[in-house]
Amino acid sequence: MEYQIDLAGAKPDLGAAQQTLHAIDPAALMAVDFSGRQLRVATVLSAEDLRATLRRAGLEVRDSDLQRLPSTCCGGCGG
Repeated sequence: MEYQIDLAGAKPDLGAAQQTLHAIDPAALMAVDFSGRQLRVATVLSAEDLRATLRRAGLEVRDSDLQRLPSTCCGGCGG
C-alpha cells in the first residue's frame, strides 16, 4: 500500500522513522517531497500499523495527516 503523509511543518528524524519501519517491513520505501511537507511511504502495513510504527519513531501522525493512495501496481512483476 502507498500512503502520503502531511508533515505539517514537522521536522521528523526520517532516519529513525525508516529504521523503525524497516524493522517491520524491510522492503518499505520512504521519500520526502522537495518542499519537505509530504512524506510518501510504500509498505505492506495497514494505515493503523503505519501510524503506530511512525509514532514509535517519534513522528506523530494523525488520521487526518495520512492519505492512502490508489494502487499503481501493474501486475507485471507477478507480485
